[in-house]
Amino acid sequence: MTDILIVEDNKELADLLCDFLRAENYTVSVAETGEKALSLYEKYGARLIVLDVMLPGIDGFAVCRRIREDSNTPILIVSAKTDKEDKLNGLVLGADDYIEKPYDIDIMLAKISGIFRRRYAVDELIDGDIRINKVSRTVCKNDVPLDLTAKEFDLLLLLIENKGQALSKEFLFNQIWGSDSFSEQQTLTVHVKWLREKIEDDPKNPKRILTVWGVGYKYESV
Repeated sequence: MTDILIVEDNKELADLLCDFLRAENYTVSVAETGEKALSLYEKYGARLIVLDVMLPGIDGFAVCRRIREDSNTPILIVSAKTDKEDKLNGLVLGADDYIEKPYDIDIMLAKISGIFRRRYAVDELIDGDIRINKVSRTVCKNDVPLDLTAKEFDLLLLLIENKGQALSKEFLFNQIWGSDSFSEQQTLTVHVKWLREKIEDDPKNPKRILTVWGVGYKYESV
């Protein structure tokens, strides 16, 4: 998964921000239009979206609205629009923060760092009797360690971090195996089966990892 997706039609500004972010060891992707941003996000995801408002075609507000329909990924809106109404519109649509152009790069980096610290600093996730440690990459059920492969761990973590959301098979496959993988989507089905055998009380009647017909899978708390 990409750390930061920059949606910016000003190539010079996008390249400059990319350079600073990569120097901070973030992985970065860039989209110059709203349409491309939505396509990249659907395929690869992102931990944070830095979203310009004034874009050719679909504007940033529309992109924010579309992403918020099924995701809580942090969104930082960037805009030359300084009107109170525009700021409120972005925040009402679900943006986490709003920064005006031209911005100071140090303030931008501080805002991004703050979002990552608030959203992703938690090293352990607990869901009922399931405990996931993201640092040691271990999973326990009822305090008993589970023997998960690396891909099973990544898949379970992705599902739990998006609890209650139906995630498409394509999205899950691209996130875990990558779009350039030589594996086929059938391997996702197999890994879901293996995960259910390890975390479900009754793997044939799963309560946690649910199939969403015609879409993919979602995770629910028991």
